[in-house]
Amino acid sequence: MIDCRHYQAGSCRSCQWLEMPYERQISEKIAHLKIQFSHLNCDDLVWLAPFQSQPSAFRNKAKMVVSGSVERPILGILQDPNDPNSAVDLCDCPLYPKHFEAILPILKDFIGRAGLVPYNVAKKKGELKYILLTESTSTGKLMLRFVLRSENKLALICRELAGLITKLPQLEVVSVNLQPQHAAILEGEQEIFLTEQQFLAESFNNIPLFIRPQGFFQTNPQVAAGLYKTAQQWTKCLPITKLWDLFCGVGGFGLYCAHGLQGEKGRDVELTGIEISLSAILAAKISAQKLALRNVKFQSLDAANFALNGNEEKPDLVIVNPPRRGIGRELSEFLNQIRPHFILYSSCNATSMGKDLGCLTHYKPVKIQLFDMFPHTAHYEVLTLLERVTN
Repeated sequence: MIDCRHYQAGSCRSCQWLEMPYERQISEKIAHLKIQFSHLNCDDLVWLAPFQSQPSAFRNKAKMVVSGSVERPILGILQDPNDPNSAVDLCDCPLYPKHFEAILPILKDFIGRAGLVPYNVAKKKGELKYILLTESTSTGKLMLRFVLRSENKLALICRELAGLITKLPQLEVVSVNLQPQHAAILEGEQEIFLTEQQFLAESFNNIPLFIRPQGFFQTNPQVAAGLYKTAQQWTKCLPITKLWDLFCGVGGFGLYCAHGLQGEKGRDVELTGIEISLSAILAAKISAQKLALRNVKFQSLDAANFALNGNEEKPDLVIVNPPRRGIGRELSEFLNQIRPHFILYSSCNATSMGKDLGCLTHYKPVKIQLFDMFPHTAHYEVLTLLERVTN
């Protein structure tokens, strides 16, 4: 068990399993995963050993609710969103890198200097709702986002920004996100960049990736690197020349697999990556350029609509990494119709994945591995390789 005074005090229970020994956490997750496969024909399924996480300091991102006062801001959580007295300061959360403890007080000081009044949910007053801090594990550089209700304090942030960067020279990307709604929504549509740089460079296993505001990126870099590497290893020797990466995010799965396949005897491989987030697609395109990959196309589209609407050239491999709801019956049935040789399914919700696999009637799972992306909780990531059944 990691030492967390907030859990011991009962003020933060985000890590529901913190008192459970880590070995038991893993076994509980494996047991849950196997239940989701109990209705499938999995006699030949190869279960690989779970990919484990380090128990603490594994997150590369701090998502902090801002409460308290402008003179004494609190960065952490609100146990009761309507009660400002329920605020818990989590600047020393053991899930974050230890050096975040030195960075976050500097941000508190900046909040006061810029006059960023924390948003009071009960009174519907104030400006600053969240601070989002992300670190690149490969460069040590930082991306900082202020989520504000309006542009009223933008000039003051700009006025004080040079002083903040002097204190935190590792700050590379700074932006303001506008979220005017009185609702439990993390961010709004409008992003205002305050730095010339708009991407935070990251690298896993020498594959360049880029983090950009409003683009999804895994918060456990060690496990994410293992997940992408495994996907590459599973696919690089398969007979594949054309692949789709649906719900591709910043392109991690597709880029890893295409790079592995093109490196295998100089194979000519075509990759199409589809993701609704334009921000993520812009990041994926930069990665493809850095890797000098041939025949790569990333598009900002709805993944299901792209697949369902008349693409004549069908892929050999379809990678899917959907949100928690899964790919759904309609897309599953479409994949049954076009019948790519392989499907690589990455899921953060084994329950919805199990339902999807039940719909993929022309496929059988051949490899599976659990990735403990979220230690001390019941959540986990799972990677499954499906092969088309030949009648």
